[in-house]
Amino acid sequence: MKICYLDAFSGIAGDMLAGALADAGADSAAITQGLYSLNTGASFRFEKTRRGGISATKFFVDAPQARAHRHLAPILKMIDAAALPEKVKQNAYRVFQRLGEAEAAVHGVTIEKVHFHEVGAVDSIADIVAACLGFHLLDIDEIVCSPVNVGSGTVNTEHGVLPVPAPATAALLAGRPVYSRGPEAELTTPTGAALATTLAARFGALPPMRIRAAGYGAGDLDPAEHANVLRVLVGESERVAESTVVSVIEANIDDSTPEILSYTMERLLEQGALDVSLSPLLMKKGRPGSLLRVVARPEEQESLARTIFAETSTLGLRVHAAERRVLAREIVEIDTSYGRAKVKVFEGGFAPEYEDCRRLARETGLPLKEIFAEVNRAFSKQRQ
Repeated sequence: MKICYLDAFSGIAGDMLAGALADAGADSAAITQGLYSLNTGASFRFEKTRRGGISATKFFVDAPQARAHRHLAPILKMIDAAALPEKVKQNAYRVFQRLGEAEAAVHGVTIEKVHFHEVGAVDSIADIVAACLGFHLLDIDEIVCSPVNVGSGTVNTEHGVLPVPAPATAALLAGRPVYSRGPEAELTTPTGAALATTLAARFGALPPMRIRAAGYGAGDLDPAEHANVLRVLVGESERVAESTVVSVIEANIDDSTPEILSYTMERLLEQGALDVSLSPLLMKKGRPGSLLRVVARPEEQESLARTIFAETSTLGLRVHAAERRVLAREIVEIDTSYGRAKVKVFEGGFAPEYEDCRRLARETGLPLKEIFAEVNRAFSKQRQ
């Protein structure tokens, strides 16, 4: 599987992504040919430049000075009439639909009434189509994005001066990992955020892959001591399906009862924790205690931390980021002599789902180990 990793350490904008994909090997002539079929009246070019000492590609859209305000429907018709592969059209539709939904939510109107100002201008339409076409030309199967640097300070828009991230950008990136570092500037635009959140399968650390190409797309700004580029890494998957950043929440507890700790573990799992464990500790002054460790998605970190404070006697927590990798797996359901049960299948093996086996054991009155043996037998027979 061919993967493209978006390394948004200096944010992401549509022109940066288009430039980075061309820099990584997407045919720039094919991209411009597809863009001319939009009949926008603009011209397009890719130029080599430098940002912070790094060689990069800058994507330019030379359009008339008038910046038309467009609604969603005319934009989609423009894309539909262009000479573009169907997959490229569909991805561009999805990006604009997501942009429209974000703008509608910010302005409190229906999506049909949204005026696409900055994102409706010819250059932004070209950015989105160029990026979608670039992924297609590189034959990318999956896109993964890093946590996104949104920048800081304020930005001038047609709605006046707004804080960074701009409201539409913040809405688009809701639930995704973001941070702020570097110059006081808008590093991630609504167009870039829409492309990343619509097309990326997930956000997190660099997945295991064999890198075949790297590309750098230049942003408009060239601040000192900061390489304002978007990096894309293109390569083949190394069979690990999930590589994400998780939050690990820990607490040393010495004065909560076993019943309280057991109940807390149940509550945390019900609320979405990826894993919860307890380990025995010998704490200061020789007191026995327990180490509560919770693995969580970053966006659920705070709600799970509140549950730990509410349910246990701890007065403090430790939280740190870690990388989580999980082998590719799928769930299949099979028929056994005792009923249907799910089996988790992964590279090199399989395992019956505990909850299904537990249910069958209670329904039949048979020992759990016998149910496990039957599910293993039935799956092995089916696989043959």
